[in-house]
Amino acid sequence: MGEVLLEVRGLTKAFGGLRATDGVDLDVLEGETHAIIGPNGAGKTTLIAQLAGDLRPDAGRIRFAGLDITTLSTPARSRRGVARSFQITSVFRDFTALDNVALAVQAHAGHSFRFWRPARAEPALREPARAVLESVGLGARADVPAADLAHGEQRQLEIAMALATRPRLLLLDEPVAGMGLEESQRMIAFLRTLRGRLTVVLVEHDMDAVFALADRISVMVYGRLIATGPPEAIRANPEVRQAYLGEDLPS
Repeated sequence: MGEVLLEVRGLTKAFGGLRATDGVDLDVLEGETHAIIGPNGAGKTTLIAQLAGDLRPDAGRIRFAGLDITTLSTPARSRRGVARSFQITSVFRDFTALDNVALAVQAHAGHSFRFWRPARAEPALREPARAVLESVGLGARADVPAADLAHGEQRQLEIAMALATRPRLLLLDEPVAGMGLEESQRMIAFLRTLRGRLTVVLVEHDMDAVFALADRISVMVYGRLIATGPPEAIRANPEVRQAYLGEDLPS
């Protein structure tokens, strides 16, 4: 792992009287997989939305690769190397898997969606899209409509769309949500292949996935980070165990 790639200072976002993020400070190192965990309602998805540019913070700063990106739009962040996958799958269900990824390639290149239909046969879009599908294990499913893919395959496709933008930082919001055991294990195995190749911020409720993937873990409770460290330190932290009272942390 290298230098700090993502630096967050004092990030605050309130909804009425509720502070979903309350002065969050966070450093993410280049090349690491950094998990954000916490009970339901802790503010994890709100944090990810602010990092991605989908939600504007009320206060605080976000620096990425030395650049202040706090006020940049989501597309502007994408062009600088930040990509996000969502808690709920957000693929185009009537398009094939290949079409979906080619659309992500096209969007990242700055072309308007209105040129999409004639561009569907464009090799400059489809060849890199096919390569990304192969990398996530969906090469054989390239011509299948997204609606006909299994839930786990749709999550893989969404990550493929994010990877098609060639990010330096990948923001993953519950990538194994709603998966059965076999699908979850396949997704974890795939995400392991990204370790060291890409910087990943991972929000996940599945503690087995978190402890299998994370280089470091930050724990969020009521909008604040209460602990950050390697998995073994987080597992042994009494404040963390108290926050998860009634939930299972891997022993």
